[in-house]
Amino acid sequence: MSGLEEIAAVLFDLDGTLIDTAPDFIRIIKELCIESNVEPIADAEIRVQVSEGSVAMVRLFHPELDDNSPELTRYRNEFLRRYAANIAVDTTLFDGMNDVLLDLEARQIPWGIVTNKPRSLSVALLDALHLTSRCAVLVCPDDVKLSKPDPEPMYLAASILGVMPEHIIYVGDHPRDIDAGRAAGMKTVLAAYGYLPPALAGDLASWQADFIIQHASELNTLLVA
Repeated sequence: MSGLEEIAAVLFDLDGTLIDTAPDFIRIIKELCIESNVEPIADAEIRVQVSEGSVAMVRLFHPELDDNSPELTRYRNEFLRRYAANIAVDTTLFDGMNDVLLDLEARQIPWGIVTNKPRSLSVALLDALHLTSRCAVLVCPDDVKLSKPDPEPMYLAASILGVMPEHIIYVGDHPRDIDAGRAAGMKTVLAAYGYLPPALAGDLASWQADFIIQHASELNTLLVA
């Protein structure tokens, strides 16, 4: 593929792109549904909301709670407590992703993560999956003033890597990922295997990513083309 000959680093979004965290979210939400005497939420419905954060998770089983509700805060805190305590029970790298990382490492192309997941949870997750020493850079909302879709975290990651943004690929499964990567001047890859927002999943071309992949292994094909 033209335009990728000078790629010197690859950055990933975390949930829904590099790592499949949905099984742990599904487990916790179903526990909370039972305890709240709420009809269980379908796995697929939980999965597509993972990238939207903890408040979105609570709204799945308590949509009536408003933003300032103490009950929403209580459920959100309980959700986060359970997630932090058992952060990678069923979580894994996406199928084919470890081979992608191994190939990048063999070619001495650094890879890293730019995520909107809080640093404490991101670090715990990488530690649990034995990825910490392999990851060249981790940028979280704690590290910047503005999170994705603003390009600030992308620029920070590029600076830490010592690589110009135009020589970096950013891979993500949400419009804010593609917007942030494009705004920073990076090549963007839409991970269509991830947790795509249902309202936007039908028109992936509108996201204006440089490339769309249906499986993690396609990244290797892009990088060697």
